[in-house]
Amino acid sequence: MVYTSRRTLLKGIAVTSLAPSLLSACQRPDPARSPDAWHMAKQIRQRIQTPTIPNQAFDVREFGAVGDGQHDSSEAIQAAIQAASDAGGGRVLIPEGIFITGPIHLENNIDLHITNQATLKFVTDPDRYLPAVLTRWEGVELMGLSPLIYAHGKHNIAITGGGTLDGSADEKTWWPWKWAETEDNPHTQHPARAALFTDAENGVPVAERMYAKEAYLRPPFIQFYACDRILIEGVTIKESPFWLINPVLSKNITVRGVTCHSYGPNNDGCNPESCTDVLIENCLFDTGDDCIAIKSGRNADGRRINQPSKNIVVANCNMKAGHGGVVMGSELSGGIENVFVENCQMSSPELWSSIRIKTNAMRGGFVRNVNVRNIDIGTVRDMLLINFYYEEGLSGDYVPDVRDVHIQDVHCANASRILNVRGFEHAKINDVILENVTIDHADKPSIVENVGRVTLKNMKVDGHHIETLSDLPTEPAA
Repeated sequence: MVYTSRRTLLKGIAVTSLAPSLLSACQRPDPARSPDAWHMAKQIRQRIQTPTIPNQAFDVREFGAVGDGQHDSSEAIQAAIQAASDAGGGRVLIPEGIFITGPIHLENNIDLHITNQATLKFVTDPDRYLPAVLTRWEGVELMGLSPLIYAHGKHNIAITGGGTLDGSADEKTWWPWKWAETEDNPHTQHPARAALFTDAENGVPVAERMYAKEAYLRPPFIQFYACDRILIEGVTIKESPFWLINPVLSKNITVRGVTCHSYGPNNDGCNPESCTDVLIENCLFDTGDDCIAIKSGRNADGRRINQPSKNIVVANCNMKAGHGGVVMGSELSGGIENVFVENCQMSSPELWSSIRIKTNAMRGGFVRNVNVRNIDIGTVRDMLLINFYYEEGLSGDYVPDVRDVHIQDVHCANASRILNVRGFEHAKINDVILENVTIDHADKPSIVENVGRVTLKNMKVDGHHIETLSDLPTEPAA
């Protein structure tokens, strides 16, 4: 057996947790909200620190790299990184050409600079992504395959330039691990995924959650784990095995001017997990899953780490295809707060929702102080989607808490639905404000279920002014 599940060792051992009411009291103190929430967004921007990289360059060709699209330059690239690290840091230069490589691990004070007309193309042999590293997969910690670009516990790290990062994933490699097992596709993630989640619920130590070789859990493209002062700027990322940009338990993060173009399964664009002080701006997302998904851990593992994602600003981004423009969840058991989204464009027949919050009674968690303004939406299925019934729905003991969602100055040309908002009867969604919102056309009535305080100000739908929720056509959930 090449991945290990410790479920049998824990049989008969009681695993306890705080009662939901006590957990709520521990996790959800009332936030001290600024009279002007957007002043907080300005403070976040000013507070974020970017990396300071020594002004010296290390050209990977000087270490033996060859950019002909055929030779493997893995050792040369890592040697350049090590030489830069030994010299106190610097810019590791990927010049024009196609450089084949395996996983890249960054050190302190390193800028991996991919120049215009340069491509880093990653190999697809899973054995190349061994030995296992500490990683997080769908909100659960484990020892898994190395991300394509990885750093753990580092500071002052960057990926910059106008070049391309190509994960080489397609219908024949990496992506089929997501699909159902068939005679033609015998290697799938589903048995290991179920075993990993069971291990996490049973409290198996992370070091014993061995899910690397032949577990078929696809690695994320870029994962910086427990790092500080991160910059990802200017690059194009395509054909990722899994999530594209995934900082975890990190702070001082800037993602700027990045193009994410990858249509594979679970190809989320940028997923900050349990991160603090994050700026995502001037990016293009055209993805096979959520464009941006803010997360904080799944179920028992998220509650064990208990680190929210907070103080996140998204600005001047363009969201095309994807399950959601800006999404919170579903792995949000550690909580999410202080999210600011402004000056974005969102439009595609394949865009499921503009703003989406997804949780359930297994995840629990909180989402509070979400502020959205100046959004131009073309075509979307649901303008605002908040769903407590995602996946397991009511099958759990943890009460989600979603409140203080303020959406203002939004124009939407075509929406299948304006609101698709469903709380629990015992846990209503509260304090949702829609202000200066115009929807030119909506195909279907909204769904509003178990929602407490909703305020509509200067809202217009299909040419009609909507003054109260009762003026908005609604229908019961299926």
